[in-house]
Amino acid sequence: MPRREERAIVIASLDDASAALEGIYVAGDGPEAGGAVIAPPHPLYGGSLESPVLAELAHACARAGIATVRFNWRGVGASAGQRSGDGADADADYAAALDYLAETVPGPLLASGYSFGASAALRAAARTPRIRRLVLVAPPPSLLDPQALAAFHGRALLVAGGCDELAPASALEPLVDGEARRALEVIPEADHFFLDGLATLGRVVVEWLGR
Repeated sequence: MPRREERAIVIASLDDASAALEGIYVAGDGPEAGGAVIAPPHPLYGGSLESPVLAELAHACARAGIATVRFNWRGVGASAGQRSGDGADADADYAAALDYLAETVPGPLLASGYSFGASAALRAAARTPRIRRLVLVAPPPSLLDPQALAAFHGRALLVAGGCDELAPASALEPLVDGEARRALEVIPEADHFFLDGLATLGRVVVEWLGR
């Protein structure tokens, strides 16, 4: 499948009317398919929308017909503001991207994120009824709120690398154990940065979206 056209977008900040976030929008197949917001890893450690993991997640969603928005945290790339690792700032940035998507496409929404971005995606999913699915890639267990995951009533996929020391699969297993709506997929060859296993990640997400 050829990659869909990517369109640069400007996302209005929710906590500063004079600021905006840089983003990329990719259209989906139609209104019933809905859309996904995909959040990058930690802004203080080079996390940006240019991450190959984010691109692979966007491509997986495109193969499933789902529109996507991926964005840069405040202070990263062309996004206004100061870089911050604060959870409240991450939540505000994610909410801004989610608002943009919700106003652009009808249908159900999917929240997704990679590493630090996964924690923001989980918190957004717990408080947004329109979000029906959740895809968390390499989520550091220390940043995940088990109560937020328990409060989410949709389907959730967690993906971990078998060689990932920052988000080990063994620490994520208790979050999905015994819950039919949640799944954990482990990619044996991958570490936290998916230098190996990137294509497998895309395939795993596509298969899960198609179930």
